[in-house]
Amino acid sequence: MTETSTDDRIAQIHHLLDGRADGQYGLHDITQRQHALQGAMFAERDGQTAALIAAVLLHDVGHLVHDLGENPAEHGIDDRHEEVGYNFLVKWFGPEVTEPVRLHVAAKRFLCATEADYFGKLSKDSILSLSLQGGPMSDAEVADFRAQPHWQAAVQLRRYDEMAKVKDLATPPAAHFLPFVASCLKPES
Repeated sequence: MTETSTDDRIAQIHHLLDGRADGQYGLHDITQRQHALQGAMFAERDGQTAALIAAVLLHDVGHLVHDLGENPAEHGIDDRHEEVGYNFLVKWFGPEVTEPVRLHVAAKRFLCATEADYFGKLSKDSILSLSLQGGPMSDAEVADFRAQPHWQAAVQLRRYDEMAKVKDLATPPAAHFLPFVASCLKPES
């Protein structure tokens, strides 16, 4: 891996977070950037691994790389941002980062099916997107989800996702979290 290639990848991620994440996060009074930084801050505060901190920071990158606008769910569109984000990240990161990103929507559906009070914790836009994403999981879907190697990390990511919606919460800048991201990059071939 060359220094330039690593710097290019980190520079692209930094640009997405600082240059493309100004849009409103769903129906909340925060931006996509604030949501990402809050989640990563909570994960770092809790002593999570670099991979989980990176996954939390980047879990909604699919919203930043698609062209469906700021809140497609409001228009009845499931933007499948978890798959878009996974496909964007998989070229640079291993499964410890990409799988929690890919599974974080499924984790919401899982938690709605397995924790009686979880649905009540969802914001209006999370409830709206849940209906577009298939609703709470069936028993068979729960079993399939639990068979995924990174399901527990996806559930933890989801918990940070729900926490990271606080208006005016001070966070470190994106640059603070980039060393966690850089430490998870795959060597280039």
